[in-house]
Amino acid sequence: MRISRSDESLLSRWWYSVDRLLLTALLILIGAGLVFSLAASPAVADKKGYDLFYFAERHAVFTLAGVPLMIILSFLSPEQIRRVALGVLVASLVLVVVALFFGPEINGAHRWVRLGKQSLQPSEFMKPGFIIISAWLLDEGRKRSDMPAFPMALALLSLTLFLLIIQPDLGQSILVALVWLGMFFIAVYSISWVIGLLALAGIGVACAYIFLPHVHDRINVFLDPTRGDSYQIDRALQSFREGGFFGRGPGEGTIKSILPDSHTDFIFSVIAEEYGIAACLVLVLLFAFISLRALAYVRREPDGFRRVAILGLALSFALQALINMGVNSGLVPTKGMPLPFISYGGSSFLGLSVTMGFLLALARRRVAVDRLKNTKILTSADAAH
Repeated sequence: MRISRSDESLLSRWWYSVDRLLLTALLILIGAGLVFSLAASPAVADKKGYDLFYFAERHAVFTLAGVPLMIILSFLSPEQIRRVALGVLVASLVLVVVALFFGPEINGAHRWVRLGKQSLQPSEFMKPGFIIISAWLLDEGRKRSDMPAFPMALALLSLTLFLLIIQPDLGQSILVALVWLGMFFIAVYSISWVIGLLALAGIGVACAYIFLPHVHDRINVFLDPTRGDSYQIDRALQSFREGGFFGRGPGEGTIKSILPDSHTDFIFSVIAEEYGIAACLVLVLLFAFISLRALAYVRREPDGFRRVAILGLALSFALQALINMGVNSGLVPTKGMPLPFISYGGSSFLGLSVTMGFLLALARRRVAVDRLKNTKILTSADAAH
């Protein structure tokens, strides 16, 4: 079915205004996640006593839910996105508090809430809501002197970081702080403020190193592997060596059977062993294309809110990918951070679907929409004559 440019339907306006290259790249990445899930998850399912394709089938279910969610959100206007984001943020903050007091403790952290037989990690949904509302507050603070928008944005950041740290989830805390700093710089254009906030963030990390034992241990092991258990990162690096440039072949990897979290945090290493460094490089290029394509809108977008929000959403996606790949390759301390749309995890996948749905909506070309309107006017005028 071919969509005409003269068609004024909602679908036609969306089709000719959405960034189809960005959308295609995201769909390719999501499709790759399905393929890589088939490689990484059977070994974990077997160890846990599940059906061999238990995690792969669930990943497919998340995909069937996440892709329509992303596309539906991409139809929204900036005003609608702010309303949806506010609802998502408030609900997520409430659920994060519920998780802290009533959620199960998993690996020493309270990050999940039980919904029947399913578990939900509300912080994954909190991020896109936080980014959109922070972008709106920062832009309002720049434009309006009668509204205490900057203090409100800083208070929202403080609340979000506090809830993440006490879970504890230092990795997500650092990610959120870096994203907020990037948005703040674009909104305010004040390098002195950014330097001051970075110094404050550095003090926060230092305090975490001093007072939080798990942070202290992970950083020490990263700096000197002989000072602790470096089993996971050793096996991850071994996967790169075993796979070589072209890999051992689909299903031929062996290290995934002894590598914890091979279907989540360390799936990049499984890809390296079975598909090779070549496949990893292609994946890196795909992440880079999506991130840079999105960031290109920041330079030319005239609307302040859209510019700041696009930057925040793109940075969140790019930094999450960089952290995961950095952990897998031994470049940053070990941290549980899923690889976007590749790692197994329903909350992560759906949260990322919300993030990229917002991004696609904000990056829609308004010129294309105006052109459609003008085409309709001219067509009506021609018919009248």
